Amino acid sequence: MTNLKSKIESLLFVASRPLSLKKICEQVGGGKEEVGRALSELVDECSKAGRGIQIMEIDGEYQMSTSGESSKMVKEFLKDEMTGELTRPALETLTIVAYRGPIAKSELEQIRGVNCSLILRNLMIKGLAEVKSSDKTGEPLYNITFDFMRYLGVANPSELPDYEKLSKSEILDKILDLSTGTPPQDKVTI
Repeated sequence: MTNLKSKIESLLFVASRPLSLKKICEQVGGGKEEVGRALSELVDECSKAGRGIQIMEIDGEYQMSTSGESSKMVKEFLKDEMTGELTRPALETLTIVAYRGPIAKSELEQIRGVNCSLILRNLMIKGLAEVKSSDKTGEPLYNITFDFMRYLGVANPSELPDYEKLSKSEILDKILDLSTGTPPQDKVTI
């Protein structure tokens, strides 16, 4: 049960949206009753005084959040994070999302060569990127937000500099094709 609780806690920690019991069961590989018990224990453990996190439940969906006792401090921290400058990796990730979006995290990571989970989460917190839809496998697709376009003063992503050239880069297509097993094209140009 401890291992199951650990898995559930980790999943809720990284999830950017509330998760249903069914989704949690699928992800941690447990039965509904077993996962429900472990989740209930986690909720009880996190509700103890002095904890910095809590697990919220609304209509059968669960999400981890900060406790009410720490909310003021967390709000100040997030305010600083949201208004702070973007790091170079965040700018690179946002650029790829802007030019290639909607894009799956796996494709983004294939292009960048590193895990992009935390960067995507921070871009979503800042309101610069969002999950727009899912691909045929159910993987979320990330895209830029209206706030991002408003900030840049563009009405459409196609107004970004060199959009046609960069959004249709055959080198990137070749990289993505190699990762999925699709035969590469003969001619590659930028």
